Amino acid sequence: GIYSYELIHTFGCKKLIRVGSCGAMQENIDLYDVIIAQGASTDSNYVQQYQLPGHFAPIASYQLLEKAVETARDKGVRHHVGNVLSSDIFYNADTTASERWMRMGILGGEMESAALYMNAIYAGVEALGVFTVSDHLIHETSTTPEERERAFTDMIEIALSLV
Repeated sequence: GIYSYELIHTFGCKKLIRVGSCGAMQENIDLYDVIIAQGASTDSNYVQQYQLPGHFAPIASYQLLEKAVETARDKGVRHHVGNVLSSDIFYNADTTASERWMRMGILGGEMESAALYMNAIYAGVEALGVFTVSDHLIHETSTTPEERERAFTDMIEIALSLV
């Protein structure tokens, strides 16, 4: 959350697009597919700073989401739109946690979208997370570091269409 907070409050950014890799958490998602994060569930306590009297569901800017989906369709990019898990824990000792999130329809796991969306919503700016699947939690497959460096262009092109 620190980077998005500083981009908003120090640099005055009004539109934040997070790109990166994620781990697929559904059978029908393949390596190199793009996930566009409509919402971001989390196991973090980041939301507690807002002292809300309940649970908050951080979601992306609809305008950015709609444009990203349109771009992905126009370019013929295999993509999925839905909820991701922003986790504080990369290697979880609770080996069944992922299965419970998968049952809730989580498309992929990453570490930043929930805080990004909360910071953006609270500040009244737009945000969206766009990810390329680098690993598959169910199939236990992954891309190489070289592939991650060179083959994630669809995600970048989608993100660039938003600015």
